[in-house]
Amino acid sequence: MTATMIKEFRLPDLGEGLTESEILSWKVAVGDTVTLNQVIAEVETAKAVVELPSPFAGVVAELHEQPGTVVEVGKPIVSFEVDDGGSSNGGGAPVAVKEPAADRAAVATSANGAPAATAAEAVGSPAKREPNLVGYGAVVEHSGRPTRRARSQPQDVMSPTNEAPAVTEPAVSPRAGEDAPERPRSTPPVRKLARDLGINLELVPGTGQGGLITREDVQNFSTTPAAQAGSPAGAGAGAGAGQGGRETRTAIKGVRKFTAAAMVQSAFTAPHVTEFLTVDVTATMELLARLRGNRTFEGFKLTPLTIAAKAVLVALGNNPSLNSRWDEASQEIVQFNYVNLGIAAATPRGLTVPNIKDADRLTLRELSTALTELTDTARAGKTSPSELSGGTISITNIGVFGIDAGTPILNPGEAAIVALGAVRKAPWIVNDELAVRQVMSLSLSFDHRLVDGEQGSRFLADLGAILSDPAMVMTMI
Repeated sequence: MTATMIKEFRLPDLGEGLTESEILSWKVAVGDTVTLNQVIAEVETAKAVVELPSPFAGVVAELHEQPGTVVEVGKPIVSFEVDDGGSSNGGGAPVAVKEPAADRAAVATSANGAPAATAAEAVGSPAKREPNLVGYGAVVEHSGRPTRRARSQPQDVMSPTNEAPAVTEPAVSPRAGEDAPERPRSTPPVRKLARDLGINLELVPGTGQGGLITREDVQNFSTTPAAQAGSPAGAGAGAGAGQGGRETRTAIKGVRKFTAAAMVQSAFTAPHVTEFLTVDVTATMELLARLRGNRTFEGFKLTPLTIAAKAVLVALGNNPSLNSRWDEASQEIVQFNYVNLGIAAATPRGLTVPNIKDADRLTLRELSTALTELTDTARAGKTSPSELSGGTISITNIGVFGIDAGTPILNPGEAAIVALGAVRKAPWIVNDELAVRQVMSLSLSFDHRLVDGEQGSRFLADLGAILSDPAMVMTMI
């Protein structure tokens, strides 16, 4: 009979030092047989929603966290029952997970608690990987798939189901060689109940063995004055409203938490300057109508944003200082010889700024396709972390909300951001006569350490000139 062992999969760093992620949904259940790199969960980092592939081929033994739980990097999220000595490469070492230095030694462990590196040395497995996510990846050495087999009950795992376990020590007691968890001791269903009720578990006294907080503890605490007073740390979405209260509290996490921190950092690090210019874009709107009727652009989605994005890319050619960043560590100004054009996108999970790589090398048709794919992916919440990093300059289209102008905050690490206002019919002087024209307000915020007033003004003037008369492009290329 084939011997089996338990392998834990700990939440990896999904890119750029992110410290936590929220489990949105599980794609597998306890007892399911999974294959290498099969998607097992969907998680939300501070930047994007990411699908987690399985680093092992085997049977799901336990799901350690429930959907809606925010998990720190390095914490176990799922255990697998695999063939003894087997792993993601059919007999080599478990997956190496990119972790903070303090946790690195304890990230991937074998069944007896030994570090994964030790297990790898024992079988002489090579350390090469083919990453399928930023920060970790499974070693792919063969194309065969494991056969389905009956699952034997493991003896060294916690509760075998993802339902609320009985309140006993094995459900929460620390494993050998690990420190006790810093957060209040409770089970995932109890933590979810606390979130639903807006209860901060740190305030709840645990009556279970070893100080374990039980469901009854949370329910009893919810009727106390301390719970009625509320606590931001423990308030979850809808807390208060569901109890007839006058407030609704929403936990600050995921994309919204990252965006808030980034905006505060940007606003108080880079000295912002904002300039405004209102231009007659009648000629651009007429060009847009002609292009939409042209067979060359049949099937392509052309909008004022498409033309404005192309105009920004052309104007940057004459004003490269706006396509740069301030490197505080090396005390250097880094000017980019390429343009990764960021587009601010409002999504159900908050504001994101994915970017189009090497946008300056795209034709108008290619740019139209890239913008369509970018917005569709962002609205679906499927933007990857790589698409959210590396931007060099950004555009925010506030005109779609009927707004004329604003003072946009720089995307951290970028020198400039352009806000496009709504296109409106307005009285305008043309050849000394009053006429009704289509006008748009442009707002340009820039980092005054990198861009001085003259450079910012010239860029904005060039952008306005192109949108006022698209033929001006011929003088700039």
